[in-house]
Amino acid sequence: MKVTQHLENAKGKTLFSFEIIPPQKGKSIQELYDNIDPLMEFKPPFIDVTTSREEYIYIDKGNGLLDKKLTRMRPGTLGICASIKHKYNVDTVPHVLCGGFTKEETEYLLVDCNYLGIDNVMALRGDAMKDEQYFIPKAGGNDYAVDLVKQISLLNQGKYLHEVMDADNKADFCIGVAGYPEKHLESPSLQSDLKRLKEKVDAGADYVVTQMFFDNSKYFKFVEKAREMGITIPIIPGIKPIAVQRHLQVLPQIFRIDLPEDLIHAVDSCKNNAEIRQVGIEWAIQQSLELKAAGVPVLHYYSMGKSENIRQIASHLF
Repeated sequence: MKVTQHLENAKGKTLFSFEIIPPQKGKSIQELYDNIDPLMEFKPPFIDVTTSREEYIYIDKGNGLLDKKLTRMRPGTLGICASIKHKYNVDTVPHVLCGGFTKEETEYLLVDCNYLGIDNVMALRGDAMKDEQYFIPKAGGNDYAVDLVKQISLLNQGKYLHEVMDADNKADFCIGVAGYPEKHLESPSLQSDLKRLKEKVDAGADYVVTQMFFDNSKYFKFVEKAREMGITIPIIPGIKPIAVQRHLQVLPQIFRIDLPEDLIHAVDSCKNNAEIRQVGIEWAIQQSLELKAAGVPVLHYYSMGKSENIRQIASHLF
């Protein structure tokens, strides 16, 4: 079922969903299941599964020589989506990236999704590779998320890249895209960023999931500005609980977001990570309660593969 259909069926009730990351290759999928299991009592209608960018690794060849290889440390997004869908009877949303994929590879992935009965995809540009200062599109790939949305929308119309066959079975993907309440880190302004979001909506996006934020006023302002611009599709807030001290530095650095002074002070007052984790849980509960009271369609949590803090948060809400 499409994400938008789940929202319609909820009839205004706020739903619960979360995002997971694939395990590193060579690791068992059982740990992933162990973290999903405690969250299923909250009846998520869908679960997002991220896709990792490729990265360079260096293999010691001896004699002081290193062999540079390009690899993905966390492959398996589509397999995990199919496995979760089968094991838990829940819809899954694979993240589809521009970065690292040609348009042909993207088309093959989407065809596989269609065959597996996956109805939803999250269309993202993706981040720059670790050794890149800025995002560099892959030759033959989509440059921006809007281009990826256009490709998926065309496939929904039965239009393949090279138009060499007659399509008698069209895909019908529900397309999610990202929104940034504090603007994308590369955007010169929030207004400019909202224009890019409107382009994605006009290209066929069906719903938005926001980047994490810790001040709800940023989300409410973002939604207000988006509506003023004519963006009418659902805008789902993304929530991530603070868990360790280094989040105070890492999250603003990576995502270019602000942390409220009250949250910073609370974390700095903690004696250990266990106390910080509890602060993060309590902050996310208060965020979530206010958002739920405001009637948001879904509370979407970034679990990063760990579920206990998400379970504690959800137990106060659902």
